Amino acid sequence: MKHAALRVGVAGLGRAFTFMLPTFLRDPRLRLVAATDPLPAPRARFTADFGGPAYETIEPLCADPNVDVVYIATPHGFHADHACLALAHGKHVLVEKPMACRLPECDTMIAAAQAAGRHLIVGHSHSFDRPIARAREIIDGGDFGAVRMINALYCTDFMYRARRPEELRTEDGGGVIFNQAAHQIDIVRLLGGGLVRSVRATTGVWDPARPTEGAYSALLTFGNGSFATAAYSGYGHYDGDELMENFDEMGRPKHPGDYGGARRRLAEFGAGVDEASVKATRNYGGSAYVPSTDTVSTAHQHFGFVLVCCERGDLRPTPTGIFTYGDRERRFEPIPSTGIPRIEVVDELYRAVVDDVAPLHSGAWAKATLEACLAMLDSARTGRDIELRHQCLPQA
Repeated sequence: MKHAALRVGVAGLGRAFTFMLPTFLRDPRLRLVAATDPLPAPRARFTADFGGPAYETIEPLCADPNVDVVYIATPHGFHADHACLALAHGKHVLVEKPMACRLPECDTMIAAAQAAGRHLIVGHSHSFDRPIARAREIIDGGDFGAVRMINALYCTDFMYRARRPEELRTEDGGGVIFNQAAHQIDIVRLLGGGLVRSVRATTGVWDPARPTEGAYSALLTFGNGSFATAAYSGYGHYDGDELMENFDEMGRPKHPGDYGGARRRLAEFGAGVDEASVKATRNYGGSAYVPSTDTVSTAHQHFGFVLVCCERGDLRPTPTGIFTYGDRERRFEPIPSTGIPRIEVVDELYRAVVDDVAPLHSGAWAKATLEACLAMLDSARTGRDIELRHQCLPQA
């Protein structure tokens, strides 16, 4: 039976929305019908593009009877309040990672979803990516035996992109732990089975002009004795896409002239520039906003190098497929692109709302990932292993 498209209201027309917009435009299972943003320019652009209302505050969006799902892409510190408001109005919620900045906020969101009888899904994170999901399927198939070790590594220019002030304050959800480890730890937890027992980590804050964590290295030990290392640098020197067939995080081919672009642009702004204003001009509806005209890529999105070492072989997901390394042979399994970026997010959302299938990226799952991220900060601060208490298995 064919169902009508889910009617989506967008809370926050900033950077995260620009990354999800190609998905909304290309997947017929979703229809953008309303939005909210504090800035008038993106509101005007949304109404012109989609014909729906664009509110200055979130309350009327959540109350709008034409909205089925609220996609929350507001700053991290607002996620809990905005999700709870949408749920109280009977909306399903898709909230960007990280779920929140503190574990009690996650509990409040989970309770609100249960009370409303609505689904709460947290994403996009790169554990949605099809090559990662396929690696998990191969692991579950059992041919390679149990997972023993995972190595994950990525290096980007994250720290030198234009930032709002709170994005450079750890206490407000800034820095690479909340923004980037949320991807990497989600991937590692999914491939390792979800149940992290302890975390030991060190972080780097290496630029006084950007006083938040810009790098980390973490050791995660799982309850079954397997372990994972997760390392990330956002300081814009080595480009981790070199290890990923020169596709960028969005699955687009990299060009040699891209190297160092974030640092160059930041230097061009000049000292004392209001980075928040610069960022707003480049986001949806801003004066420098350029809609994506890229052709459909044959590659999947990714979050850097990942190697899963199992009892009888290793797995390496890539933007175009997955390598398996067995006792006697190496094989490559191509994974064609659907042409719709982040279609896996829509798959999960649609199954949950239309078929009432419990999502993998539920509130409980995202809370467990946040717990591991917060443990990284705690471990770096105290120099101790941090035991975890809120971990959960991946939803089948």
